[in-house]
Amino acid sequence: MSIPQSGGGPIESFEQLADYVASGCKPASDWRIGTEHEKFGYSPDTMLPLPYDGPCSIKALMEGLRDRFGWSEVLEQGKIIGLTRNGANISLEPGGQFELSGAPLETVHQVKAELENHLSEVHAIADPMGARFFGAGAAPVWTHEQMPMMPKGRYRLMTDYMGRVGTHGTQMMYRTCTVQVNLDYASEADMVKKLRVALALQPVATALFASSPFFEGRVNGHKSWRSRIWRSLDDARTGMLDFAFRDGMGFQAYVDWVLDVPMYFVYRDGHYIDALGQSFRDFLKGELPALPGEKPTLSDWADHMTTVFPEARVKKYIEMRGADVGTEPHIVALPAFWVGLMYDSAALDAAWDLVKGLDAETREGLRVAASVDALQGQANGVRLMDLAHAAVGLSHAGLAARGHGEEAHLRPLVESLNSGRVQADVWLERFHGDWGGDLTRLYTDAAL
Repeated sequence: MSIPQSGGGPIESFEQLADYVASGCKPASDWRIGTEHEKFGYSPDTMLPLPYDGPCSIKALMEGLRDRFGWSEVLEQGKIIGLTRNGANISLEPGGQFELSGAPLETVHQVKAELENHLSEVHAIADPMGARFFGAGAAPVWTHEQMPMMPKGRYRLMTDYMGRVGTHGTQMMYRTCTVQVNLDYASEADMVKKLRVALALQPVATALFASSPFFEGRVNGHKSWRSRIWRSLDDARTGMLDFAFRDGMGFQAYVDWVLDVPMYFVYRDGHYIDALGQSFRDFLKGELPALPGEKPTLSDWADHMTTVFPEARVKKYIEMRGADVGTEPHIVALPAFWVGLMYDSAALDAAWDLVKGLDAETREGLRVAASVDALQGQANGVRLMDLAHAAVGLSHAGLAARGHGEEAHLRPLVESLNSGRVQADVWLERFHGDWGGDLTRLYTDAAL
């Protein structure tokens, strides 16, 4: 999850909120690729998640990366909770999931090189202390009680709120991992088209990258339990954003939706102030109960925008949020898939033609089907396998048109389409076969 935002003066007019999003518009020559992935750390001695503190811990890992590889630390209340270097940052999810938010890069090849370098640095520090990492959409064995809590104020507030809203919020926070890519837009119209395509095709990404068929030591009946969790989390801030497909969609329509999402917090002087359930609209009027008489800054608005979690999210770029994390080739395949669709105009137009006839019921039905059955899912006569074949084909054409040879990174997806099996299917077969029901075998099978 995000680190506190900074910069930006007081909000003096309502128009500044949409202007903030519009300021992300860039010419195509300046479009970049920002890839984020999370992973689970554990100790092979205990087979439990890494604690925050101790000789084999998250804190020791971050301090080692800081001291050996030149990362700058991010502190909260004197505790190290993040690292930054050259446009990239490392942060902690609530249960200690270790996240790399990569620098803005020009090609998928550079994304792959960045990932390889990151994992090399992590292993250089983690291996001597006995820590290991793996990539899966949900922790296959651990219970909520076994998860540590990272020392970040927003997580304490969110944990309490998630316990009162929806039914799966704390599962999402502490026991899931995702991979996502952040991509740019040229204009308001370009943002709208990309957001619509992104939302409509998130079920395809969920299906292709499904890697969470186990939870709390059992087969859970879903190929992507992580996606299932998001469907019962907090309806006010999640979902497929049906309004984005209506006439009049634009920066202001998105801002209006975010404004109606209840707040979590306000960040002041290194502290998170409880504003749970309060209204940013009241904040704009100086009537926020948590800070009576005070009006927000643009950094407050940026913070609030990080507390909405739709399947595709707009900030100064668009985040594709529908995929489980997986093996290293799958982490790279995710940005390749979306770059091919979004950064070539012919591919984007064709992708919109592919999905523009889907109604809201079908889009939501595909979202549900993807979490349960991955590529074997369907809704209202639309088969995810057919949609995935078409989408991956368009992505391949879009990447080829870019001329960098990036289409090679789609190979894991092509293999899944040819076999009909995604990571979850492979792991289910191994669980019932070679693993003999031992889910700890996944930790090495999915090692990062």
